[in-house]
Amino acid sequence: MYYIIVNPASKSGKGKLIWTNLETILTDKSVEYKVFFSKNAGHVSKLVRDICESTLSGNPDVPIDLIVLGGDGTLNEALQGITDFSKVRVGYIPTGSSNDFARDLSYSKEPEICLENILNCQNPTKMDIGCLEYNNTSDTLSRSHSDELLVKRYFNVSAGIGYDAAICEEALTSKIKKFLNKFGLGKLVYLVIALKQLLKTKNGDCVMTLDDNPGIKLSNFLFVACMIHQYEGGGFKFCPNADYTDGIIDICGVSDISKFTVLRALPKAMKGKHFKYKGIERYSAKKIKIETSTPLWVHTDGEVSYRSSSITITCLNQALQVLK
Repeated sequence: MYYIIVNPASKSGKGKLIWTNLETILTDKSVEYKVFFSKNAGHVSKLVRDICESTLSGNPDVPIDLIVLGGDGTLNEALQGITDFSKVRVGYIPTGSSNDFARDLSYSKEPEICLENILNCQNPTKMDIGCLEYNNTSDTLSRSHSDELLVKRYFNVSAGIGYDAAICEEALTSKIKKFLNKFGLGKLVYLVIALKQLLKTKNGDCVMTLDDNPGIKLSNFLFVACMIHQYEGGGFKFCPNADYTDGIIDICGVSDISKFTVLRALPKAMKGKHFKYKGIERYSAKKIKIETSTPLWVHTDGEVSYRSSSITITCLNQALQVLK
């Protein structure tokens, strides 16, 4: 039995049509499945959680085979709903705009081939995932500290604080993006927002603690990207040495750098050649704590929930079982 989650809005609204084509394959092969369609933000997490709770309560020893059709954000939502990673095997059919998870794993661009690979997979690939904890949260910069909460989110591609997360936050609420997505031009919005955010971003300071080592101060930092896979943001190879099985999070930290240099470095980052610029450094750790001088937007796989001035990120070694 396969439990299939479909984001019908993915691929600029073509997700449901793609599913219709794949359903024919499942029917022809007499594959047993149940399909669920996401309706809004957060719905995928609830669907997956309900599947896990209802299935594992009756058959705790039988693994759940879950297939997610959508983008990196849809897959991220699915992670939040998994109640026991050791009991769930995840197949993924990428139909998003960024597809950084699929890019690093060289997934086929043909959904039919992805489905065939999932159905034929006998031994799931074990991959790392990250776990981000907000040590404090803030909807806005003026939110009272008395309302601080401890919040935890998993991620499979990357998490970041600062400039990259601010781009994600604005893109998620952009009406222009929704309009351009209808014409397959959604990535243009990211370019415009990236330039806008770069101009208006006011750099602060942060202290980054790697494992149990003394803290590293990043003055006038722009962002810190903590990555399981090599790519984020639709193809930026921020951590070319990232290995999704080694139990280590690779980090790209950007600080004390002019905005002009950032503009020069970003195109180089598409090929992972950006570390030649002063102010762009690589780090790695199993556990990272980041404390900033002011609350900033934080993202996990491009999904944004809160601003925060203190987050902790850990790597869960080979916790995710992937059918591919």
